[in-house]
Amino acid sequence: MTYTFLQISKYTPDVRPMYKGTVQKPTLGLVDKIEPLASKHGIKFIGSWNVHPERLTFNVYEAPTMEAFQKLQMEPEMVTLNAWNTSQIKIATGYQEVIKQVQN
Repeated sequence: MTYTFLQISKYTPDVRPMYKGTVQKPTLGLVDKIEPLASKHGIKFIGSWNVHPERLTFNVYEAPTMEAFQKLQMEPEMVTLNAWNTSQIKIATGYQEVIKQVQN
């Protein structure tokens, strides 16, 4: 069984002026590193979506365990990126898994 993790992150308006300096480099650096970092922990990075006017980012991962996901989030690149975001992590269940649970 794998777990689907939904990471919903939001940054505050005061981060925007810093974007060209402090925030830009780590953000762009993570673009090429996110998949290898996730893979290192047995995690599949599904994708990332941004709702720019609301300063929201949605990242989706499939992980074998909660521990694996936590280890990914403790990687220095992830810690740096998460430093200026407030995130909610939700564990989602796929429709097929819900059907199995309902049938049992």
